[in-house]
Amino acid sequence: MPTFKPFRGVRPSEDYVDVFPTHPLDNFSQDEINKKAQLESSYIQMIKPYVVSKSKDLDRNLRKIRTNFEELLDDKTLVQDPSAYYLYEQVLPNKMVHRGLLGLVSVDDFRSGKIKKHESTITHKKEKLAYYLEKVNIQAEPVLLTYMANPKVEMLLNHEEKNVPILNYLDDSKVRHKVWRIDNRLKMQQFKEVLEQIDSFYIADGHHRIGSTALNAENMREKNKKHTGAEHYNYVFSFLVSNQSIKIHDYNRILQDLNGLSEEEFLNRISENFLIHEKGETPYYPSQKFHISMYLGGKFYSLHVKHDLRKKQSELNDLDHFLLEEFILKDILGIEDAKTTDKITYVKGNSSVDGIHLLKEKVDSGDFKVGFGIYPVSFNDLRKVSDKNIKMPPKCTYIEPKLVTALVMYDMKQ
Repeated sequence: MPTFKPFRGVRPSEDYVDVFPTHPLDNFSQDEINKKAQLESSYIQMIKPYVVSKSKDLDRNLRKIRTNFEELLDDKTLVQDPSAYYLYEQVLPNKMVHRGLLGLVSVDDFRSGKIKKHESTITHKKEKLAYYLEKVNIQAEPVLLTYMANPKVEMLLNHEEKNVPILNYLDDSKVRHKVWRIDNRLKMQQFKEVLEQIDSFYIADGHHRIGSTALNAENMREKNKKHTGAEHYNYVFSFLVSNQSIKIHDYNRILQDLNGLSEEEFLNRISENFLIHEKGETPYYPSQKFHISMYLGGKFYSLHVKHDLRKKQSELNDLDHFLLEEFILKDILGIEDAKTTDKITYVKGNSSVDGIHLLKEKVDSGDFKVGFGIYPVSFNDLRKVSDKNIKMPPKCTYIEPKLVTALVMYDMKQ
């Protein structure tokens, strides 16, 4: 079973909890980042030397972030807790609740396969993040891990929720965030014992973050002749939630051209492996696995994977994303590697026809020729491909909860 450890979390003091945390930086344009970097006592202001600075001296910029962090600790804008687990809960405007535990997992468990992945990582992106960690020594956004729900864990979480949270605020998206600190030794031991009964954790979101932390640990081990395995760089800040507390949404695709084919030729080629049903102008959201929505030439189509193909792929990889990639994108549209092509644009959905409307809007703009809407990946399929060490195509899962950055942080120099 994987290790899940308590840690000394760093968090904004009560006076700054409304202003310090932020949504992940890739949610913002550079102009928005520039504006947010001017806000006093905000996380983005803390990392301003990295995200806004005109200086080309990367090492100097990263050292300045570390200095800013330590100054915020000194002036009590940030506080560091004793060793603890944290119960973290999000309540969305639609009343959906996501909750789980903040703690640390070991890079050794990631390497050994006790923490399982379903996506490949891009090497240069991982190396860039590892270098950042080496210089700054702060993990500000947890990796999202999931597991098969365990009633004993849920019972302990229910009990903790009866206490008063140490953080409680409403963000600008109207999401309520609550954090409880669990630092009683008996309670921590109870959580440790029930978590040890879980065989595997699965990465839901954060493959690059956990990969870069493992790479940084590997680099640090080479430099540290007295390495023991207990050093802070050997651990990954993580948010552990059960499969009952995540939501996997659709992640759809739009493409720029038909590889020189006419619409009629394209449909004929698709019919080799898919049953095609024209839906006209009515937006079609796929109702189940093996049903794919397609928008082409102002019309919607449902593509049903033929039974022979389902049977053939069942022991290999029968994800709709894989079937689309192999038997349409690759075989018909000539896209050999979805990870490197610039012909595919990915469109996030929300498990409803809204994502299909957005797909239609983008194709109707004239910038794209065809769009595909895909039924969301189930947790069981995510677990199956992870257990088999199969890598999904890029952008198969858009998973909630989406975490805020710097609500709680892990100081690797603590």
